Amino acid sequence: MNELTESFSKYFKVAVVAPGDDASLRQALHLRYQVYCIEHPFEKPAGTDEIEQDEFDTYSAHSLLLSRRNDEVVGTVRLVLPRREQPHILFPIEQHCGKFFDKKLFDTSTLPRGSIAEISRFAISKEFKKRLMDTEYPWGASNLNEHETEHMKVLERRIIPHITLGLFLAIVRMSVRHNITHWYAVMEPALLRLLKKFSIEFIPLSPMVDYHGSRQPCVAELATVLASMERNCPDVWALITDNGATWHSALEAEQHASVKRVA
Repeated sequence: MNELTESFSKYFKVAVVAPGDDASLRQALHLRYQVYCIEHPFEKPAGTDEIEQDEFDTYSAHSLLLSRRNDEVVGTVRLVLPRREQPHILFPIEQHCGKFFDKKLFDTSTLPRGSIAEISRFAISKEFKKRLMDTEYPWGASNLNEHETEHMKVLERRIIPHITLGLFLAIVRMSVRHNITHWYAVMEPALLRLLKKFSIEFIPLSPMVDYHGSRQPCVAELATVLASMERNCPDVWALITDNGATWHSALEAEQHASVKRVA
């Protein structure tokens, strides 16, 4: 795990899109076009500009994952933010999957609507993965001589954890910046399994639904996820929180409280 986090820091960086940075936002929307309109035609493009955009982007925070080597866009993710002056407006997950929510699994009425956001448009560049076949990266892409399909499978097993960690790092940074405490998400089972390896666990809100394929509507609390990560994957926690600079240590808080009780 330590090797993974060190490798990530050497080869990737996160860029939270600043308000008014139209160029970076366009990069995010263009990658979404490639993923959601071309590779997997789930969404319709926004006009003829090769971007994918919807009404929620106005109320969202956006991030890019970039290659340190040449600033190539590797991935993007957005956080659909709460409309604090209009908390009754539904999130995308509520619009598309709300009728399937099961209170026996989780009662969403207990969520603080002013500080919950939805993780959305989690996208990874297929072109970046292809170009790795002709480059020298620490996971040894240039040394493989197998058939291209097998080659890509090996590459994906090695780089997807890096990219997933990078996009989750972006989610945490955006959440802290916007005072978000809880997340909604509709995720592929494979992504949920990968996140679980890093002690990032979400609570199901319903059985699996058919939404752009088989997906799991779910929810998580930021503090709970990071506390579990700190206990079980401390190297990942250090990466995600910049060694505690963006999020306090739950273990240190527990130790401090324990000392006070003893005193």
